[in-house]
Amino acid sequence: METTEVVRVPLSTPFGVFDVHAFERPSGHVYLALVVGDVDDGDDVLVRLHSECLTGDALGSLRCDCGVQLRLAMRTIAAERRGVLVYATGHEGRGIGLVNKLRAYVAQDQGSDTVLANEQLGLPVDSRDYGDAAAVLAELGVRSIRLLTNNPDKVRGLTASGAVVRDVVALTTAPHHRNLGYLTTKERRLGHVRPTGTPLAGADELAPATDVTALLGDVEPRADRPYVVLKYAQTLDGRIATSTGDSKWISGEDERRISHALRAACDGVLVGVGTVLQDDPELTVRMVPGASPMRVVIDSKLQLPEAAKVLSHDAPTTVFTSELSAPERRDELRAAGVRVEVIDRTADGIDLAEALAVLRASGTESLLVEGGAKVITSLLGTGLVDRIIVAVAPVLIGEGIEAVGPLGVTEVTAGIRLENRAIFPVGDDVLLAWDVVSVPSTS
Repeated sequence: METTEVVRVPLSTPFGVFDVHAFERPSGHVYLALVVGDVDDGDDVLVRLHSECLTGDALGSLRCDCGVQLRLAMRTIAAERRGVLVYATGHEGRGIGLVNKLRAYVAQDQGSDTVLANEQLGLPVDSRDYGDAAAVLAELGVRSIRLLTNNPDKVRGLTASGAVVRDVVALTTAPHHRNLGYLTTKERRLGHVRPTGTPLAGADELAPATDVTALLGDVEPRADRPYVVLKYAQTLDGRIATSTGDSKWISGEDERRISHALRAACDGVLVGVGTVLQDDPELTVRMVPGASPMRVVIDSKLQLPEAAKVLSHDAPTTVFTSELSAPERRDELRAAGVRVEVIDRTADGIDLAEALAVLRASGTESLLVEGGAKVITSLLGTGLVDRIIVAVAPVLIGEGIEAVGPLGVTEVTAGIRLENRAIFPVGDDVLLAWDVVSVPSTS
């Protein structure tokens, strides 16, 4: 079968410039080969064969790992300065097409896994053919490859079509709670190398992608609010910052990577404006391959600086404010693409229960809370937390800021009760997690 290159053009991307070759195949599909460096010498070329996925690649769907894998592969190839990403059209939904893939989503929402959903629709589990991709690589002069994939079928398919696969390089990503079932099904039923990376439990060292879902617990959103996970790092003597407010860095780098993996696992990450003013966090996923969550800021007076990193375009941002904020400032933020919601006030500040209800009504299922102390205390005091994760660092600082302020508890037996303990050593730090089973009693 003839492979025809119809156009070649340089393409600038956030990862660098790729030389794009477009090929038309007798199958009727167009294949794009994104090339970096000289690959026509042919040997041991780093290659990603990426199956088209409109929902994941272009729309950022969290039901799969495709978009994250695409960007990770482009970054990996660009960093090596030699390689090819072959983008295979006609592979949507493992070959069943976009509309049928959406129909399979409906079946998955009714309880089927990704394999059973296809079978219930009378469709093949995987109908992709790899002959076109092998022909494109041959046309580029590639003789042997190191394949970026978790899928053994791609190795077998390319090999059967004449490609020489010298090595397989796993392309794992930090899982989101929404795609965890999909990814584990690919491992269990389709034989993929663990697509979620190394599980946190029992890992001697952290892999580039780490599965932290054991820390996250069972995500079960309520009708009126998301599943809320409270996460903070503290010193051995119970401080989240010094008396001057400094908190960089209490925990080690490995523990901070776990925090990024937790962000990647959740729909949103929430902080109070005090944390923004003190630390100016980005609240994105940078230390692991994963999707950045929506950033949520509690700011009753809209004290957010215009240059605050949480207002960048790297991820969506929602700000909950009150009638105390200036309407003009609300309009400015909305014009910049920030969602601003005006919420009622309570004696302690913004009504957090109402804010969580607004998030839940717009589809947020899971929310990671990273501080500060006022937000942590308010959520705990009003019984709005489902899971607590504490990183304990081997450092003592004496006087400082505590994570939890007054809860009105006068007797130990009236305190918040936790159960289902989980313990994970990470570097020199220790991660502790529990489910919250009671709210504080002040009677």
